[in-house]
Amino acid sequence: MKEKILTNVRIIDPSQKMDEIGNIVIDEKGKIKSIGKKLGTSKSAEKIDLKGLVAIPGLVDMKAFVGEPGFEYKENFRTLSQAALAGGVTSIVTMPNTKPVIDNVSMVDFIIRRGRDKAKVNLFPCASITRQMEGNQMTEFGLLKARGIIGFSDVNKTIQNSELMSRIMNYASDIDVLIMQHAEDYELAKNSCINQGEVATRLGLQGVSDIAEKIIIERDLSLLSEFPCRYHINQISSKNSLNVIKKNKSNGIKFSTGVSINNLSLNQNDIGEFRTFLKLSPPLRSEEDRLSLIEGIKNDLINVIVSDHIPEDEESKRLPFAQAATGSIGIETLLSLSLELYHNESLPLEKIIKCLTINPAKILKIDKGSLKEGSDADICIFDLEKPWVVKAEELKSKSKNTAIENRKLQGKVKMTLLQGEVVYSN
Repeated sequence: MKEKILTNVRIIDPSQKMDEIGNIVIDEKGKIKSIGKKLGTSKSAEKIDLKGLVAIPGLVDMKAFVGEPGFEYKENFRTLSQAALAGGVTSIVTMPNTKPVIDNVSMVDFIIRRGRDKAKVNLFPCASITRQMEGNQMTEFGLLKARGIIGFSDVNKTIQNSELMSRIMNYASDIDVLIMQHAEDYELAKNSCINQGEVATRLGLQGVSDIAEKIIIERDLSLLSEFPCRYHINQISSKNSLNVIKKNKSNGIKFSTGVSINNLSLNQNDIGEFRTFLKLSPPLRSEEDRLSLIEGIKNDLINVIVSDHIPEDEESKRLPFAQAATGSIGIETLLSLSLELYHNESLPLEKIIKCLTINPAKILKIDKGSLKEGSDADICIFDLEKPWVVKAEELKSKSKNTAIENRKLQGKVKMTLLQGEVVYSN
């Protein structure tokens, strides 16, 4: 690869507290050679004038569903890669709820080999916490970690058994693995499909209270004080959960928290008349909850913003609300929808980028999310002001179940580099 220099670019890198107009020099090995106002490049370097566009580290998405193996008709490595790179995402944590479930060494070998052959992004696979994600028996964390598993999650299922959860935390602490929990009490959430409240009553749908989320968080954080391990709450959705998180952080309990961009940008009123593409888990809650989540990011109670990318075929979504599949695609629109929070003055730009880059990289303990010298040149370049409208048929994902069809956004990815190579350009 020829040496490259990206000139006349606004560089924002929270890992270095950098926000300045300068240059990025990429060496022949796809590493950052120098960054900032200094050049330090050869005359033969390929120069790309970015004319004031913004460059940030490639996004790290901590929660996305790939579809392979078993659900290739929803998404596959190739289409997931295309969607991710179009959204500036260069590193993805893939979920284990495939068919078969990723809960053993042979499945890990398959998924890593398949991803290496088909994907054009950095893939970091998760394995399930329990066998078949049934919540009964732990998977073999040590063996799976040795084969390349980045963390453990039962995705949209929660470990209900407290004794099992304590053993999971104890074992995870001994071998230093990351546990990623979906917080929802099964009995309280059973048969529900929407947030409990006025909208659920009006639509005649079974609602779930935010207590179902809060009660699991309270239990897990109590256990965490006894069995301190690397623990991450995949997504929270309510003000009540934030109060519990704030209390435990002030008591010195160490853990991290994520939130879906959907819960930051939409509320239960957006469901309107049974819009099934907005049937999500955790569900969209009240506007008060949404605003409290934004405050949670401001106050560092929430560390990560995820796409919660869940592709579903149209037949699974075009059903009565209670019967429709849960989830929405979102990896391609993750950055643009997050930038909406900057344009409407809800959050500082640096804070948003931090939650999409260096924060998830630190939680995962991977060398990504930064443009420091010597790191891989995984770079997202975007136009901060570019207006555009989300059209499902134009998105790269195989499934088209976006929750924000026809939404007007401001800020669009123009180019994505992976190890110094331009892998997406618009």
